[in-house]
Amino acid sequence: MSSILKARINGTGYAVPEKILTNTDLEKIVDTSDEWIRTRTGIEQRHIAEPHESNSDFGATAAKIAIENAGLQPEEIGLIIVATITPDMVFPATACLIQEKLGLSNAGTVDIESACSGFIYGLSMARQYVATGEYEHVLVIASELLSRITDWEDRTTCVLFGDGAGAAVISGTNEGESDILATDLGGNGAFGNILYMPSGGSSKPACHETVDAREHTIRMNGQEVFKHAVNTMRSSVERTLEKAGVQPSELKAVIPHQANRRIIDSLRKYLDLPEQKVYVNVHNYGNTSAASIAIALAEMIENGGLERGDLVALCAFGGGLTWGAALCRY
Repeated sequence: MSSILKARINGTGYAVPEKILTNTDLEKIVDTSDEWIRTRTGIEQRHIAEPHESNSDFGATAAKIAIENAGLQPEEIGLIIVATITPDMVFPATACLIQEKLGLSNAGTVDIESACSGFIYGLSMARQYVATGEYEHVLVIASELLSRITDWEDRTTCVLFGDGAGAAVISGTNEGESDILATDLGGNGAFGNILYMPSGGSSKPACHETVDAREHTIRMNGQEVFKHAVNTMRSSVERTLEKAGVQPSELKAVIPHQANRRIIDSLRKYLDLPEQKVYVNVHNYGNTSAASIAIALAEMIENGGLERGDLVALCAFGGGLTWGAALCRY
């Protein structure tokens, strides 16, 4: 066994609900307008799961596509990493549920909770596992049903979020160059109270009072989130590029977390990149938390936006606070 193997992005996939909730639809249920939402967020619509659909349903569909695109059989997957803040249940892990749905009988299973940065955390973990030869193929899934923890009476947050899942198979190889060239992960728990869900954990379990107070939904200080998101993603991308000895001009694209068009535009300006080098799909999906970058990467590959050899930087920011970036060669 080689001491250090190359980490290859071997296949990607994504899945979103068929149901679409437009800004016009939201006008009928909360005091807002299509113009207000577009101007402040860039979002035009979001996909929303039906009551009978689960997080693991979409995670399994995205994973199945990724495995097929990698040309692998289910039994070849050695580890499943699922990034989510909206698991089907507290336990068992959503990774276990997806394992059963897809018959991934030889895979270990683990969930990670890093909010919107979850997919990048998962990629970084998968890179280490395949580089050391611990596993040959690691399946990284990011799947969210944020509609289930959205307060549909809060006009400042309910316009932002959507549902969906993305997945990538990371494989170890002795051939060619690594596809994951560098990663950077960070966090700052001192600012956890600017983006969080108050109740539902062991410190404040569900009861009549917490349900009546709508404490099982997302709470966010939008101005503080904006400030920290732009600064941390910018610095994380810069550190990642420096680690790999790559200049921003060498990038084919940057795929930032799709939270808000104004955050994306501010990040692009700080990095001094032209619009065509920054991938944006927030108008179609809204903020899907951990699934955001996973969906965008799979969609960009599916649409022919990336060719083998292209350099792409991924960056995210989320509750925790957490942040991260990854430089990949597709």
